[in-house]
Amino acid sequence: MSLITKLPAKVEAAWEPVAPEKIVSGQPQTRTQVLYENAAEHLYTGEWEATPGKWRLAYTEWEYIHVISGRCIVTDKDGTVIEAGPGDAFVIEPGFDGTWEVLETMHKHWVIREP
Repeated sequence: MSLITKLPAKVEAAWEPVAPEKIVSGQPQTRTQVLYENAAEHLYTGEWEATPGKWRLAYTEWEYIHVISGRCIVTDKDGTVIEAGPGDAFVIEPGFDGTWEVLETMHKHWVIREP
């Protein structure tokens, strides 16, 4: 078994609206492309895109985010705010409860580790 994996250039994924009960403002849609998964290790990576809007979310997983294009504001319920744009990277820890706001249609690379 090889210990290196080349990721596909793209995986087809459809745009989906954010669930109405989570939306704070706008009519955001997202598209998630899973490019690698190791279920035994609970580890996944891929790309994500979203259109402008703001919605509530809660995390049980750990996520590393690298913004490729667009802009967002992520706000934790404790008031911590991260504003991010192209080239910025940040981590969201399990237990995060707050909002994600896309200001300009964005594209990110992500790595998730589930519990």
